[in-house]
Amino acid sequence: MPARTPAPTPARTPAPAPAPGLAPADPEPGRAPTAPSAPESSTSAQFRPDSASLTGEAPLHTRYTEARDTLRAWLASGVLVPDDVPGLYVYEQRGPGILQRGLIGDVGLTDPAQHIVLPHENVLPGPIADRLALMSTTQANLEPIFLLYEGGNGTTTRLVDEVASNRRPLVSARTEDGLTHRLWAITDDAEITAINADLHDRQALIADGHHRYATYRVLQRQVRAAHHPQAPSQQPPGGEPSVGPWDFGLALLVDTSAYPPDLKAIHRVIPGLPPTEAAAKAKGSWQVHDHNDLAQGLAALERAAEPSFLLVGESGVHLLTDPDPVQLARAMPPDHSERWNSLNTSILAQFVLPFVWGLRDDEEHVRIVHHDTDAAVQLAIRMGGTAVILKPLAIDDVLAVAAGGERVPRKSTSFGPKPRTGLVLRTFAID
Repeated sequence: MPARTPAPTPARTPAPAPAPGLAPADPEPGRAPTAPSAPESSTSAQFRPDSASLTGEAPLHTRYTEARDTLRAWLASGVLVPDDVPGLYVYEQRGPGILQRGLIGDVGLTDPAQHIVLPHENVLPGPIADRLALMSTTQANLEPIFLLYEGGNGTTTRLVDEVASNRRPLVSARTEDGLTHRLWAITDDAEITAINADLHDRQALIADGHHRYATYRVLQRQVRAAHHPQAPSQQPPGGEPSVGPWDFGLALLVDTSAYPPDLKAIHRVIPGLPPTEAAAKAKGSWQVHDHNDLAQGLAALERAAEPSFLLVGESGVHLLTDPDPVQLARAMPPDHSERWNSLNTSILAQFVLPFVWGLRDDEEHVRIVHHDTDAAVQLAIRMGGTAVILKPLAIDDVLAVAAGGERVPRKSTSFGPKPRTGLVLRTFAID
């Protein structure tokens, strides 16, 4: 944790508006939205609900109150110090074969139905409840979510590159994964206005942080309900609640045209199903190609057209290609788009697992291994099962599915490099 953390103060900072409507409303026509200044934001200074008032449940587990108390102590003692001047933050991650630059700021929260901030994965109530407990107790966003947008190397990206190339960073740190992280503040009003103008009419895809974004919106609804319990007809003229820190969420935005993200596959392991048995069951609906070893199989997978899957375990290496089109069409859900039905993870979940192998796609029957082929194979061997090695999805396919209002199957994407926790925090109290 750096001794001086850039101020997480969106109530004093113009909202970066990385997608259209990222702030609740435009205060002036043609001008990017801004959040109220700190002295005027009395609602944020008074916002101190405990966990029970937000969730209606018993007091939170000790770990959340410990996190709150630690954060308060660090702020009080000067371990964490807000910047004197509000700003947006250029963030660079650099390492062997990796360079990613983006902008950290606060995005206005919008409903996914507005197609402004686009999720591509479904969320579960358990993780949302956990993150809600943490956010509501600490009154903070402790790390940014990861958003991607198509910026066409526009004003924002050119400014991000200019700052990273010519200005002195606030923070520079090297982490154990070999990446160097650098951070700069953008505090000039004209530069922030130019960023807002460039980003205001764009969409953003959630690359990482679906549960946190969903939690942002749950917290927003709960606080608004607590502050404005009356029916809309009884609200003051204008009908809109005042803007507070809960109407924004901390995010890193990266322009995919300048810095294409590293999208890796997520592999599956099927315990108790050896590769020879898995391949035998697939022969009635897939072309099955046997290979001598893992390296040969991976090379064949790389060359194969989608959909294709490499089955690996102690008993062999087998490549599945060219599914029977009639059986495949019968298995895929008609209420999904053709693009969704063509994803390898969709075909695995809807066709291979239930129809070919007679299994459910759940945590009991399918284990998940993030983009580490060797780890997936070793786990399969230990469990007497099969590692199903997949190729990564195409970013264009993920974007198209999300833009159409659909969600990819669970554990379909692993975007990177993700922002490092601890470089920029955002506290509602300072807002």
